[in-house]
Amino acid sequence: MKYLLMIWSNPQTWGHPIFLRTPEAAAMTDEGRAAMLRDFEELMTEISESGELVTAQALADPLTARSVRVREGESLVTDGPFVESKEQMAGYFVVDCATPERAEEIAGRFPDARFAGVEVRPLMGGSAEDL
Repeated sequence: MKYLLMIWSNPQTWGHPIFLRTPEAAAMTDEGRAAMLRDFEELMTEISESGELVTAQALADPLTARSVRVREGESLVTDGPFVESKEQMAGYFVVDCATPERAEEIAGRFPDARFAGVEVRPLMGGSAEDL
């Protein structure tokens, strides 16, 4: 089963990896930040070598986002991300795991989960059973 792992964050500045730009990471020692980066790199190596990592992508700054809504046949385009929230989606990973518990375990190992949230959502495969 494939799962979408969405990284949510409220960084001080935008860039990759986003967890290093959070207020919590800024308050850490250089050694603490380096340890988090090592944890992330180890996780990426593990899920790449196991074949569980399907794809991943960091997103650009939410300030560059545009939201489109159609109301009464008219397109309304506004600046910024769709959600009105303090945290924004920073990036995503698609993993292919044997169980939902494994997807949750991977999500919990992202350093971002220490400061904000990593949402885990099954992806629909397009079959009738998914609808």
